[in-house]
Amino acid sequence: MLPLQRISLHDGWKFRQVGDDKAEWMPVSQFPTNVHLDLIHNKVIPDPSIAKNEEDVQWVGERSWVYKTLFSSPPMLPGQKATIVFEGLDTHAAVVLNGERILQTEDMFIPERIDVTKSLYRLVENVLEITFESTYLIGKKLATDNPKHKYGCWNVSLSSDRFALCPSGNADIIGRVGDPSRLTGWDWGPALLTCGPWRPVSLEIYTSCIADLSFSTHLDQSLQWAEITARCEVNGNADEALFEVVFQARTVMSTVVKVVDGFASASFRTQNPELWYPARYGKQPLYELKATLLLEHHVCDTKGKSFGLRRAEVVQRGLHNAPGTSFFFRINGIPIFCGGSNWIPADSFIPRIKPSRYRDWIELAVAGNQNMIRIWGGGIFEEQAFYDACDELGVLVWQDFLFACGNYPANEEYMRLVKREATASVMGLRHHPCIVIWAGNNEDYQYAESEKLEYDPQDQVPDNWLKSNFPARYIYEKILLEVTQELVPDTYYHFGSPYGGTKTTDPTVGDLHQWNVWHGTQEEYQDWDKLCGRFIAEFGMEAFPSAKTVDSYLPKGKDDPERYAQSSTIDFHNKGSGHARRLATYMVENVPYSHSPFEYYVYCTQLMQAECLATAFRLWKREWKGAGREYCSGALVWQLNDCWPTQSWSIVDYYLRPKLAYFAIKREMADVTINLRRVVEEVPAGEHGRVESKRIHKVQIFGTNLSLRSRGYHWYTQSWNIISGELEKSQRFNKSLVQLPSNQSLEIAEERIGDENIVFAAYMVDIDSRSQLRAISWPEPLRYVPFQKPKQFRMEIRDKAGADHEIELEAETPMKGVALEVNDDKVVFDDNGIDLVPKETVRFGVKGLSSGEEDRITVRYLKAGIDL
Repeated sequence: MLPLQRISLHDGWKFRQVGDDKAEWMPVSQFPTNVHLDLIHNKVIPDPSIAKNEEDVQWVGERSWVYKTLFSSPPMLPGQKATIVFEGLDTHAAVVLNGERILQTEDMFIPERIDVTKSLYRLVENVLEITFESTYLIGKKLATDNPKHKYGCWNVSLSSDRFALCPSGNADIIGRVGDPSRLTGWDWGPALLTCGPWRPVSLEIYTSCIADLSFSTHLDQSLQWAEITARCEVNGNADEALFEVVFQARTVMSTVVKVVDGFASASFRTQNPELWYPARYGKQPLYELKATLLLEHHVCDTKGKSFGLRRAEVVQRGLHNAPGTSFFFRINGIPIFCGGSNWIPADSFIPRIKPSRYRDWIELAVAGNQNMIRIWGGGIFEEQAFYDACDELGVLVWQDFLFACGNYPANEEYMRLVKREATASVMGLRHHPCIVIWAGNNEDYQYAESEKLEYDPQDQVPDNWLKSNFPARYIYEKILLEVTQELVPDTYYHFGSPYGGTKTTDPTVGDLHQWNVWHGTQEEYQDWDKLCGRFIAEFGMEAFPSAKTVDSYLPKGKDDPERYAQSSTIDFHNKGSGHARRLATYMVENVPYSHSPFEYYVYCTQLMQAECLATAFRLWKREWKGAGREYCSGALVWQLNDCWPTQSWSIVDYYLRPKLAYFAIKREMADVTINLRRVVEEVPAGEHGRVESKRIHKVQIFGTNLSLRSRGYHWYTQSWNIISGELEKSQRFNKSLVQLPSNQSLEIAEERIGDENIVFAAYMVDIDSRSQLRAISWPEPLRYVPFQKPKQFRMEIRDKAGADHEIELEAETPMKGVALEVNDDKVVFDDNGIDLVPKETVRFGVKGLSSGEEDRITVRYLKAGIDL
């Protein structure tokens, strides 16, 4: 008896365009793959990320392509079966084996297993061909065939043609086109309509195999015991299944059960289990569940999945002295303030993302003190390597189903496919402890409100929803609800994001997308506290990436004539609607900047973005006030990453180069922070006076402790005149201890300061470790500030034995946003964009630089407008 053989069918693939039988077959660039990668590899098309090449490759998405490979059949014993497993075909594919059609696909996220036992050749090579039709053209035809539906969508870059492929990883808004909308051009990426075998293909030879291994875990509220229920679906002949629970390479529980009618199941109960926690709050121990099929005591197949034991809840309850309800995550009984990012696909061509690159992204998020990532509904169900990294590093995942920014149809055929995709995707991901919420869509309810579609939250009759011009509500509130209730009953399902009260803009219930900075009413970012909500699932601000990243897409790099901020090519690489006006507005309102040199302009956009986003995290975190006062419990910035070199809302660019905002958020999301909020009050001279009214400048001081223990600090403040650099005031309160309670914010004091030309600093010194926290407050807007040129700026790298080296910064005058740059991606700074005040030394770590290499560093800082 032989165990299952799994043979990778990754070799020998060739491809060509359909319809030209005289065309030569070309080798693929890699496998899995897609047509753009292969055309680039064969020099048929240019790299679409360079210059405006994207325009020159649009024809690719309107052609059909065929892939072919040859493979030999392995020896088979009597009674064995042969199955070809397609883990993902993008998207409308006809699969032919030895001249016989064996499969027709219409969704890139549904894996397929096809029995080919009778189709394989034994003596000659097998021919496997996959023909991919143009998903775009199929979508256009579906639109024509279904004219009654009210199509529409937001934030896309194919103008009216978006109707053919509007958002969803599992559908277009016309009918059923199971291709992710990221390919058709969002406001952060190019329109590249890919196709191809984008996930692995393999041949399995077996007597019996594990078709699916699933399990559920239940952690008691006491956290003292857990139950694991495992279930194995079997194809072929097997009489027993061995289930094992493995922890740290040791089997801790096991049992052998009978296979009955193609299924086997077992339950385990464990006392005092090792619990999985998000980063900052504990460790991330992972168990493995293994299933082994046995036939007459011979091993037929083995499969395993890792999992973590944790209790995850979304708590929505009344609040003290505030309307609405809370919306916070509680993991193993611990309320969590979720600070993190939204995630889009990390490349326009997913097959070239290696598992190590996913790991790099998640490590970067964790190093930036982020504890949640939202996988946004306009992208894809990510690769297992992404979720594995989140499991191992303790990052909570908010997972959207793949509907976004549009009005989807809901005919029978479409809903059937939606259910298949949702079922397959949840089954494939449900073992990951990192996933703590599933959401039905991104902004589809908001779209319905904006377009005044027939949406009545009070109508709870599903059949009525199908008769309306917003029929997709049936998908979100019935189909996806039923799928999650059946497959992941212990994980919270949210109908959409944003979703909560009677309107998606209700800040007191559910989650909120706060786009009245940048989009919407374009409020000043200093007023983020007025734009708060119970959980902010989206908000953002644009900035340029590193100048090196811009150089990467300009054909002549630094010497390119288009290397200036308002050039046609640079503008082409920003897909956001109205980006030029909006970025200019926030720049001119806030920072003194110049377009030349180009590197300084890039720096200024990044500093403005950093100030904007740090202000949001600071002010919203202030509303995390403890039990019954969780007035804001999360902030997820739009967005962590990019899919190509571009100007966007990302805080880390395509090449994993952090912008200054990454470091600003890292500082705000530290375990403990001291925070400042500067306010100006107009005090009239009398009851009716105006001329002699006074402006009073104050600084509100508050602290946030996200750790799980109360901490004591002594605190003090200092202020300096920005022009002279002289110390204006220093107050020490060493005898007055401030005790920051665990896992909440605390108001500390309010101080009055002299005038607008004062920079104010507050410090807290830990009474146990003597470590010091700092916060600096500047007059705003920064464009008014009379920054002085430093005369005694000092930067020194200090070697540290057995550890990363350390940088020291000092200046005799206040300096805003001191940024260090090195033309070497191996150099990694622990912090950047630092504020300096006189007679204070700031230290932080650096990798890749040693003492004496200071001349490799370029230093930038914000200058006064008169000096530009």
